[in-house]
Amino acid sequence: MIAAALPHRTLRPGAMNRILIGIISAIALPVAAGGSTLVFANDITIDQQNKTFVLNNAKVETITVNEGDTIHFTNKDPWFHNIFSLSDLKTFDLGSYPQGESRPVTFDKKGTVDVECAIHPNMHLKVTVK
Repeated sequence: MIAAALPHRTLRPGAMNRILIGIISAIALPVAAGGSTLVFANDITIDQQNKTFVLNNAKVETITVNEGDTIHFTNKDPWFHNIFSLSDLKTFDLGSYPQGESRPVTFDKKGTVDVECAIHPNMHLKVTVK
């Protein structure tokens, strides 16, 4: 076994931080030098509450997200919701799901996506992906 032949080493305090900084620098510096942008995807939670889309306890009808972001649609109502989109940019149907459940959708192309609830026709959300 190769691992048994290697001496046991203990890292000094702070050594792991220096290793991680080195790894991050090795990735980030070439990206920055080449003019590209290093972007991390976000996870956003939008609730369905009182037959509306809710973000941070406020009704939301439009939202702008970054390409690659994921919206988690969480049902806070005592009745089912069925969130879907027939937009050319992003077509999906999350199916009917009860209170307490969440379903994710990743928005992977730039443009506009119209989101609705098949059960509650007054629920509309416009997602702009930049």
